[in-house]
Amino acid sequence: MESYYKHHVFFCLNERGADAPRPSCARQGAEAMQDYAKKRIKKLGLSGKGEIRINKAGCLDRCEEGPVLVVYPEGVWYTYVDESDIDEIIDSHLVRGEPVERLMI
Repeated sequence: MESYYKHHVFFCLNERGADAPRPSCARQGAEAMQDYAKKRIKKLGLSGKGEIRINKAGCLDRCEEGPVLVVYPEGVWYTYVDESDIDEIIDSHLVRGEPVERLMI
């Protein structure tokens, strides 16, 4: 069965309180990076059926490695720091099909 999207990307946006014993992706800038990725994919003309979908997700339970995102159908997990890391994931993995090993978890 063929996937509805070429790539489906989920950004963990879970938020825990400042006093929580575990970190959370939202407190590490995940929402801004998810929004950035969504806008960049749209600007590149890669959004829509059969292309790339950028979604928000609740806790993906990899908190200590966060912020995290996962790319399906491959099931490749990434961590990232800033827009340049998101650009590299988009350009290398999502566009050229070459996972970014330095950001994989």
